[in-house]
Amino acid sequence: MSESSTGRAVGVGDAEREVVDLCRDLIRIDTSNYGDHSGPGERLAAEYVAEKLAEVGLEPQIFESHKGRASTVARIEGEDPSRPALLIHGHTDVVPANAADWTHDPFSGEIADGCVWGRGAVDMKDMDAMTLAVVRERMRTGRKPPRDIVLAFLADEEAGGTHGARYLVDHHPGLFEGVTEAISEVGGFSFTVNENLRLYLVETAQKGMHWMKLTVDGTAGHGSMIHKDNAITELSEAVGRLGRHKFPVRVTKTLRHFLDELSDALGTELDPENMDETLAKLGGIAKLIGASLQNTANPTQLGAGYKVNVIPGQATAHVDGRFLPGYEEEFLADLDRILGPRVKREDVHADKALETTFDGALVDAMQTALVAEDPIARAVPYMLSAGTDAKSFDDLGIRGFGFAPLKLPPELDFAGMFHGVDERVPVDGLQFGVRVLDRFIDHS
Repeated sequence: MSESSTGRAVGVGDAEREVVDLCRDLIRIDTSNYGDHSGPGERLAAEYVAEKLAEVGLEPQIFESHKGRASTVARIEGEDPSRPALLIHGHTDVVPANAADWTHDPFSGEIADGCVWGRGAVDMKDMDAMTLAVVRERMRTGRKPPRDIVLAFLADEEAGGTHGARYLVDHHPGLFEGVTEAISEVGGFSFTVNENLRLYLVETAQKGMHWMKLTVDGTAGHGSMIHKDNAITELSEAVGRLGRHKFPVRVTKTLRHFLDELSDALGTELDPENMDETLAKLGGIAKLIGASLQNTANPTQLGAGYKVNVIPGQATAHVDGRFLPGYEEEFLADLDRILGPRVKREDVHADKALETTFDGALVDAMQTALVAEDPIARAVPYMLSAGTDAKSFDDLGIRGFGFAPLKLPPELDFAGMFHGVDERVPVDGLQFGVRVLDRFIDHS
C-alpha cells in the first residue's frame, strides 16, 4: 500500500484486484485484425468496455465504422472543466496468433509464472485494463480527476487505424473538444540499469510509415525457354538490395536526449555511430532503441506466378518502410535509388512521423507518479520505431505521449512480446501500472 501527499491510499483495493481479471477478460475476446475485415472485429470488446464504464455511472458511446469494427468513447467530468482535457486512448484489436506456436493458448488469458499470457497482453489490452480499473475505482469512490478526461478504446490500430481513430477524428471530432494532450501505448515501461537506477522510457516520438507494394512487369513465357525479362528475377534482386541496405544513422532531437540520459546512467559517453556495444547492454529494449537510429525498410511479402513451367508477366512484393521525423524525403529518394527504375513503388498505407519535446506539466506528472511507486525511477524520452493512433489525434492538435506504466523484470524480452509468440505481462506489473496511472491522473 502507498499513500499520496494528501495521505489517501492510492491504487489499493478494487483497482489492483480487478485489473488482472479485466485484462484476462479482454484477452479472451478475440479481436484479431487481419487488415481486410475478415476477422471477428472489435464489437464484443467495445460492448464489454462500455458495460464496465456504464456500471460506474459513465455514459459511453459505441461508434461502428464498418460492421463489427467498433470503438467506445466516454468523457469524465473533472474538478475544473475549464482546463484543457486529457485523452487516454487504447486499441482493442490485436494481431493474429497461431495457438500451435504458443506455450499457453493466446486467447485463454492464462495466468502462469506470475504473468497473464495471451495476444494483447502488452499490445495493448494491459493498458486498456489498467485504464478501466483506475477509472472504475475513481468513479465508485467519487474521486474526480483535476480536469476532464476523454477515454477512447479504439478499433483497427493494428492496420493503421482507418476504422478506429482515423474514423473518429474525421467523422466525430467533437468527441475530443478541448483535448490538448494524450497518453497511450508503448511507453512508461522500465529498464533496470542497476540497483540504484531504473529508467522508464516515455514515448515522445514515433517514426512515420510507408507500407508499400512493389511491382515489376516482365514478359510472360514458357519456363523451358531462355528468358532475359523475368519479372521475378528483377524484383528479387531489387528486394535483396533493399533488405540488405543499411540506412545512415540520423540523430534526432529525441535520440540525442535519450543518449544523453543513457550516457549519464551508464557513466560513459555514447557514440550514435557505434552503438553495437551499447545496444548489447540494453536487453529487452535493444530492438526498440536500435530501430530509432535510422530509417528502415523490411520486405515482408512476395508474390508471383501460378504454375511451375510458366514465367509470370508480373511479380510483387510488400515492404514495411519507416522513416525518422524530418527524413521522409531522404527516405523516399533512397528507396528509389536502391530499387532502380524497373520497380514501380506505390503506398498501401502511409502516415507521418511525430516528435514532441520532453517537458511540461504532463511530463512532470509522469515523473512524480513513477518515483512515488519506484524511488529509483527516472523518466526518459525515446522514439518508437512503429506508430500508434497518436498520429490521427495529432491532426486535432493533441500532443501525444506513450505512457502505459509497467515495472518489468530485467530478464523479460519486452520488445519481443509485441506481435511475438508467448506474449505476456507480469501480474505485479499490471498492479504497479494501476498505482502509477492513478497518481498520474491526480497530478495531471
